[in-house]
Amino acid sequence: MARIQTPEIEAVLLNKTDLCKSLGISTQAFDKWDVPVHSKKGRECLYTMSDVVGNRVANERKKHLLGKAGKPDDDDPDKPNIDFERWRLTRAQADGQELKNEKDRKEVVEVLFATFVLSRIAAQIAPVLDQTHIRMKRKFPETPERLIDAFRAEVIKSQNTIAELANGIEDLLDEYIGRAD
Repeated sequence: MARIQTPEIEAVLLNKTDLCKSLGISTQAFDKWDVPVHSKKGRECLYTMSDVVGNRVANERKKHLLGKAGKPDDDDPDKPNIDFERWRLTRAQADGQELKNEKDRKEVVEVLFATFVLSRIAAQIAPVLDQTHIRMKRKFPETPERLIDAFRAEVIKSQNTIAELANGIEDLLDEYIGRAD
């Protein structure tokens, strides 16, 4: 018995315009797909549907493999999450503005300002305390010298405590915040 020979089916070639009309897409979108040209007839590029389908299948496989291989867009720790970073920036700007408004209303001050103020207060108190033992001796001349010296020693301790208060304001602030929590 003789074999029946099936004729070889020739691929139907379409130009870009006809192909895009049949797919329902624009020529610009088709150009982005980067489908290989099957043949050229003059200036006209001709494509086969099998090349287009193969291109789209390969693209989907590539997307699928990238998604399973570690999702570089979502799980890469080195790549920042733009939405989260935008939220953080907006939040920081809002907090900064709120702090500025509180400063303008004189509800809060910076630690450096508080340190400056306490240093100035300590500088004003020091001369008053330094003269206290002399004033006591003038008011009470019969007071024994050893009592005046003991009083003077206590005043010097007070002066040292006041002088150190300005330097320790950051520690006091940390202690206050620790208690508030």
